[in-house]
Amino acid sequence: MKKTKMKIMSLLLSMVLFLFVPFLNIQAASDHPARLVDQAELLTAEEQQQIQAKLDEVSELHHCDAVVMTVNSLEGKTATEYADDAFDYDGYGLGEDKAGILFLVDMGDRNWATSTHGYAITAFTDAGLSYIEEKLVSYLGDGEYAEAFNCFAEQCDRFLTQAETGEPYDVDNMPQEPFAYAFWLVVCLAIGFVIALITASIKRSKLTSVVKRTTAEEYMKKGSLNLTVKQDRFINKVVTSRPVPKNDNDSHSGGGGSSTHVSSSGEVHGGHSGKF
Repeated sequence: MKKTKMKIMSLLLSMVLFLFVPFLNIQAASDHPARLVDQAELLTAEEQQQIQAKLDEVSELHHCDAVVMTVNSLEGKTATEYADDAFDYDGYGLGEDKAGILFLVDMGDRNWATSTHGYAITAFTDAGLSYIEEKLVSYLGDGEYAEAFNCFAEQCDRFLTQAETGEPYDVDNMPQEPFAYAFWLVVCLAIGFVIALITASIKRSKLTSVVKRTTAEEYMKKGSLNLTVKQDRFINKVVTSRPVPKNDNDSHSGGGGSSTHVSSSGEVHGGHSGKF
């Protein structure tokens, strides 16, 4: 009888956990701050929904927050200070190290900033951030805000996926350009070769007085050269020396990695800022 009661209790406990744990997960997800905060109202409702879903998907897949925030004023702060504080005080970051990256757009003075924290500092190196930011600023300058934020989400997914291999994108390991670029490069080279070949053929056809010779003697006028004495004489010797650069094995000698700074809350962040 006692064993039967224990089995029933275990079964009931399992059922309670089965029903309650998903609720906890839903509650935890709802407590997380929105990964798209469009205070400047740059997006339509449909665009907001689509970009929010993409940011959530990337963040949860890689356990690293990817956040977009737009504002109309920096409230007296620099773009970097505002982005860092928004990340720290608004509750962003996943995992023990609160990994995440935030992209800020300020429409007041047309500033932008990226702020990385935790594992994201490793995943998004200075060179990697510059690569992403160049694409984003191009969209921002043209007023294509939805395209910029979609691009941000896609690049976050791309860079985090690469970082998970143990070799984040960096100075000597940047993303390869799409196939289209290589294709058009080959096409341009082929066109240039054909044009050069046609030009050379036309010029060659005009050289009607030129006759090919088989030996060097045939190009020499008879009696024009008569060597009576041949002698080799050593005149001087020139030696040039150059210092060999010293390799100090500095891990950052190639300019890679991530530069960091400390925010107002005392947290270490990486990131850049600029204008568009």
